[in-house]
Amino acid sequence: MAVVTIADGGFRIDGQPTYPGRSWRGHRIEGRLFNSRMANAIADDENPATRGTWAYADGDWDAERSTREFIAALPAYRAHGLLAVCLNLSGGSPQGYSWNQPWQICGFTSSGTIKPAWAARLDKVIKTCDRLGMVVVLGLFYGKQSGTFTDEAAVKAAVTNTVDWLVEQNATNVLIEIGNEVDLEKVWAHPIIAAGRCHELIALAQERSAGRLLVSTSLIGIDAPPDAIVAAADFLLPHGNRVYGPDGHFQPSPHGIRLQLARWRGSPAYRGQPIVYNEDDHFEFDKPDNHLIAAVEGGASWGYFDYRMSRERFEDGFQSLPVDWTISSRRKRAFFGFLKEITGS
Repeated sequence: MAVVTIADGGFRIDGQPTYPGRSWRGHRIEGRLFNSRMANAIADDENPATRGTWAYADGDWDAERSTREFIAALPAYRAHGLLAVCLNLSGGSPQGYSWNQPWQICGFTSSGTIKPAWAARLDKVIKTCDRLGMVVVLGLFYGKQSGTFTDEAAVKAAVTNTVDWLVEQNATNVLIEIGNEVDLEKVWAHPIIAAGRCHELIALAQERSAGRLLVSTSLIGIDAPPDAIVAAADFLLPHGNRVYGPDGHFQPSPHGIRLQLARWRGSPAYRGQPIVYNEDDHFEFDKPDNHLIAAVEGGASWGYFDYRMSRERFEDGFQSLPVDWTISSRRKRAFFGFLKEITGS
């Protein structure tokens, strides 16, 4: 199994820097970890009232089919320079953004045990990524699904059970993301996952793996994250979703990304960890400046977050169930085409 490590502020796979020797427009690409959010790649919905919503045009919703088609698309992602896919054992909203989330998409039982079917799908993804020289960024918790767990002990059990399973599988091409956007307000059923205490779970995962797994958590804040998280995390995971332009809620703001990076690096606890955006839904890849360019210029990696927006087709989006995992839409082609240019793939 390939081993992902960090050295000299960048990522390495089996001791070799990612994108070895590569630069783009004078900016170092070596050591970066470009990625895409595929939160529901191993997901299933156990709520019979919502499960039918995700039906395919040619058949019922099928979690095994979804993962199988995702795996089949991985070589094309890799050929365009993508080195990491971001999954979550508690899934993500199939509607992209939605406050009300009645579906039951969580790979853990209420006591924190990984469900066997989820583990089997995850194992297939990890092994395929390994063969392709790719990394899996594995999230454990998602706010709207955190009520699955009965108590704090179950949350801790989910962390230790996941780490133990990864170590047993020798899954050394996996990075752990404890929670998705742990600084989001009013979504976490258990305070230990939220930003004020998440560093405790980061430390638990690090200690449980005896240093064999690299661990972090993602945050959406544009200001510097809590010092305790920066001090504990092996790498940093900002999100660019709330970095808005001055003229509209979702208008991209590349300058905002540059400012966000400066604030994160300005934390007194920052010690040179690589910074990896692993969720950003601001695109404009055809423009002379955009969030991806700003991240590259700022020495960070960038992650593509694509969901099916209003009135879009099945081909659009990588998070909205059911998923067309191929590079099929104009937006997907724009991202992967630009990524191929940047990485020289």
